[in-house]
Amino acid sequence: MGWGNDEMSGYKYWGGKNDYEAYLRQQGFEVYTTSVGPVSSNWDRAVELFYQIKGGQVDYGKSHSEIYGLEQQPPEKYFDGLYPQWDQNHPVHFVGHSMGGQTVRMLQYLLENIIYENEDEFILEKNMLMANVHEGWIRSIATISTPHNGTTLSDIITKGIPFLQDVIGLAAVVGNDFYDFDLQQWGFEKQEEETWAAYFRRMREHKAWGTKNMCAWDVSIEGARELNTIAPANSSTYYFSFSTANTRLDTASGFHTPDETMSLILRANARVMGKNKAYWADGSATDSTWFENDGIVNTISQFGPTTGLNGADPIAEYRSEELLIPGQWYHIKTINMDHKAPLGHGLNDEEDVQEMLKLLEDHCNLLWSLPPKE
Repeated sequence: MGWGNDEMSGYKYWGGKNDYEAYLRQQGFEVYTTSVGPVSSNWDRAVELFYQIKGGQVDYGKSHSEIYGLEQQPPEKYFDGLYPQWDQNHPVHFVGHSMGGQTVRMLQYLLENIIYENEDEFILEKNMLMANVHEGWIRSIATISTPHNGTTLSDIITKGIPFLQDVIGLAAVVGNDFYDFDLQQWGFEKQEEETWAAYFRRMREHKAWGTKNMCAWDVSIEGARELNTIAPANSSTYYFSFSTANTRLDTASGFHTPDETMSLILRANARVMGKNKAYWADGSATDSTWFENDGIVNTISQFGPTTGLNGADPIAEYRSEELLIPGQWYHIKTINMDHKAPLGHGLNDEEDVQEMLKLLEDHCNLLWSLPPKE
């Protein structure tokens, strides 16, 4: 449910009342903020991310668009490019919050694999992203509060979809100057001859909600396993993770309960996640190590991808004195905040704000210290 710099009346997704991007630029770093579909799938979001950076007409791919009934190249989604020189000689570093971390990993998969319009006949997709292999375009990936292995909250997200349908319908009516769901590929706009009653009925019955091409599937433990299987760590990319935890163990019950510093709107989620299991399709289930959470994502899921069918990505605790190795994850620290707080949302204590600014600045300095690309 993120947003871009030109939405939410200037209240920043990265920083809230404090602009993280502007702060890092003041420290001398070249930083850009992107905005992808807040409830879209990782595939759609990754495609949008690519074209926002590189520039050009968004193209979700012929095969993908036909499977899900999308408009393959919505004209509203054409970008000049934030960093058009992006290539293997000008690689970039990504920092993604929450599902944004998954989206960047999906982008790496799309960059490094040729995607076919028809695999039986080996017909290539005819677009800049999918018809070519782009090795070495990503120097590092850092994730904050990301559901690498999914979240046990995903069932609640799925049950909230009817409400979301109504919200999107309302957003289409009132316009998108304040908040844009970026779902032009689904054809959610009201037709000129369509009555309001017919429009809202079409929104509620839209085929989008019954597919895997939406956020609820991607953040489920089964959806995350699918991504982890196709997108293992690349041996030439550096990976970092920051986790968040804002619950406490109740020793009497063995469950986790919300910390008093957790946002009130997340506490009900935290209680549900703090005592319930989730199940994969093979019948295996999460255990009590998944109970600790930040109100949205289970903390254990944030360290790095471990549930892929081909095995876990290597994960190590970060130590500043050790030589960093590409191709494995470094868990830098667990932040005692809820899911939204690292972004500055709900941070009223100036000390906490400064802590997050320092954390991001320190990470940028770490990236600057990485050895030159061979």
